[in-house]
Amino acid sequence: MRSKQTRNVCIVVNSRANYARIKSVMHAISQHDSLNLQLIIGASALLYRFGQVIDVIENDGFKANARLYSIIEGENPVTMAKSTGLAITELATIFENLEPDFVLTVADRFETLATAVAASYMNIPLAHTQGGEITGSIDESVRHAVTKLSHIHFPATELAFQNLLRMGEDPNFVFHVGCPSIDLISGVDLSLPTNFFTKHKGVGHNLDIDSPYIVVVQHPVTTEYGSGFEQINETLGAIGELGIQTAWLWPNVDAGSDDISKGLRMYRETHPDALIHFYRNLNPVDYARLIYNSKCLVGNSSSAIREGAYLGVPAVNIGTRQSGREHSKNVKFCSYQQHEILAAISTQLTHGKYNSSTMFGSGDSGTKIAEVLATTKVSIQKKLCY
Repeated sequence: MRSKQTRNVCIVVNSRANYARIKSVMHAISQHDSLNLQLIIGASALLYRFGQVIDVIENDGFKANARLYSIIEGENPVTMAKSTGLAITELATIFENLEPDFVLTVADRFETLATAVAASYMNIPLAHTQGGEITGSIDESVRHAVTKLSHIHFPATELAFQNLLRMGEDPNFVFHVGCPSIDLISGVDLSLPTNFFTKHKGVGHNLDIDSPYIVVVQHPVTTEYGSGFEQINETLGAIGELGIQTAWLWPNVDAGSDDISKGLRMYRETHPDALIHFYRNLNPVDYARLIYNSKCLVGNSSSAIREGAYLGVPAVNIGTRQSGREHSKNVKFCSYQQHEILAAISTQLTHGKYNSSTMFGSGDSGTKIAEVLATTKVSIQKKLCY
């Protein structure tokens, strides 16, 4: 039985990346005397083909208060919109049952928008991490929409902090705390155990831990729906020509995921001797170990920009998904063309490790966020603040 002073903070975890961005906050909330963590696990975090992230979460000691099944099969713009609507409907019921004092939502995915809409219409104060950033794809629009629905903001960088103020958010409720994903890798032993590649299973070439390797994580770009198959084939062509061991992680559930997956499966069938091993999912710390020990991180995941900057991992960002995002020197950008991808990777392989950057935080974001949620009073009525 919680005391009247204890605040219920409800977090919705929807994907593997989502969990990596919020795990340290979940831990800090669960350890705080004035806070009670309420956890909803939903969307692709429940699905086997996306790594069944719920198993990772529960193995880390967290218990779900509710499960949210909302993903409609198809991975196209129609199912993405319908999945968002279904999530709003289901979340309204779950929030009514849990009675949270705050809802904390993460970043810029379509599930994040569903969380924000449901909480806002139910007069539940909403907190948001990673607002104020600039990117490509529909994520750009979703992030800023969630900002306007949120009452408390936890931007990851100084520039994002300033952007939120320029968007008319009240400076009394904008807290520059850094990115919680940095907390997970700060002070962690990042060496690879000898059984690292085998324990995560997957399919494809058996990777040799003593030989150089790269990592590829390429997701669909929703605003370029229909181009994913062609885009992933350009990347596959570059990786095949490069001829280096490759750990390849499966794409997320966004519209266009089927096109990416189709390209990967066809390549695997027609190139059985390719030096590529495909994985569905890794837990956040093991993912950090994987990219830290790699020679280059390739694709369009924001992890190349966030965790990659802190770890000094050479990275190649392909295409527009991270277009305009603030980044450190470790990232090189290129188009979807095979020759440009190959040239960018070759340059990064030659360069080697970069100096660590704390642009996205230094490892204490979770405790800062928990303290703000425990002590800040907000009005449910928002106003522009210019």
